[in-house]
Amino acid sequence: MQNLNVGLIGGGFMGKAHSLAYAAMPMFFWPAPALPVRKVIAEANTDLAAEAARRFGFENSTADWRSIIDDPDIHVVDIATPNHLHAEIAIAAAEAGKHIICEKPLARTGEESKAMYDAVKDKNIVHMVAFNYRRTPAVALAKKYIEEGAIGQVLNFRGTYLQDWSADPNSPLSWRFQKSIAGSGALGDIATHVIDMARYLVGEFSAVNAVLSTWIPERPLQTGGADALGTVRGGEGPRGQVDVDDEVMTMIRFANGAVGSVEATRNAHGRNNYITFEIHGTEGSIVFNYERRDELQVCFASDQGDRRGFRTIYTGPAHPYGEGLWPIPALGIGYGETKIIEAYDFFKAIAEGSSVSPNFADGYQVALIDDAIVESAAKESWVEVPQISA
Repeated sequence: MQNLNVGLIGGGFMGKAHSLAYAAMPMFFWPAPALPVRKVIAEANTDLAAEAARRFGFENSTADWRSIIDDPDIHVVDIATPNHLHAEIAIAAAEAGKHIICEKPLARTGEESKAMYDAVKDKNIVHMVAFNYRRTPAVALAKKYIEEGAIGQVLNFRGTYLQDWSADPNSPLSWRFQKSIAGSGALGDIATHVIDMARYLVGEFSAVNAVLSTWIPERPLQTGGADALGTVRGGEGPRGQVDVDDEVMTMIRFANGAVGSVEATRNAHGRNNYITFEIHGTEGSIVFNYERRDELQVCFASDQGDRRGFRTIYTGPAHPYGEGLWPIPALGIGYGETKIIEAYDFFKAIAEGSSVSPNFADGYQVALIDDAIVESAAKESWVEVPQISA
């Protein structure tokens, strides 16, 4: 069992989630495919980096992310920064021959994503984009049922990602509201998760017809260095422009003939992390709600008429990833477990010399879908989605 030294760039919320996964993955999946060693973490300045290292269990810290790229002892570069830094870091890491895991979205645009994909595609490295929600065991179980033909030919997909953390107009101007840093708003931040699930479960998008809306055009400027999201009110100070979308709704045509829709907003009072999908096929239906993530609801047309309807399956040892998690169903799967599973699949691919999904090709394809959604909203018409070449 080999040790793989990790250099993590970014010590915020996602840095915490990734650090937890590296520490816990061998506890859940033993023998582990490899042992992640939390070697060095980079932050914006020396004090923040040192604090992140103490908090997240890293041996060393740095205020210069390039020193991680240049260090021959680092095997894995983990990019957990705001979106505008993804491309530069990933391309440098690829040129240095490092394995790379990058938070979603892969980049701000299709053009940036292509540059990242081009940088890794001919290298003998493992690359992954962190769409962790697809690794919820219930979602993987839905994939298993679809692949087995349990619901027949898929006819439609309806997905949502609804949050309310930015519904307050006095919540601060996070970088997530700034196009130069984020690229897009609810589209890139949360809708991409549902788009990834739709591709994973149903197939490629062939065309989209979308509406983008911005409900709050200005927000109070943040004070302090940490990104506050919607956890504090900005008060009555200076305000800055919001130049990204607050909400996206799109219809979908899939390449296999299915149809669908995706809706995402961060302005839905009462919704916390409401990721859902409902899939109907010729032989049954599947329903998932991330806020009840241990559960998958299924209905099979083959059931007798007097008992046909949705039943609830609680995921556990008999289901995908179940043997590495908890000993009985419904003990509780959380966000942390999805990141632990993500780390397991990533390090397993490195140990085996194989590929992992979603990778930079998937991230690039999602970025092309995002670009088509933006174009469709501007044109108020259907727009075809380009497909990347293998």
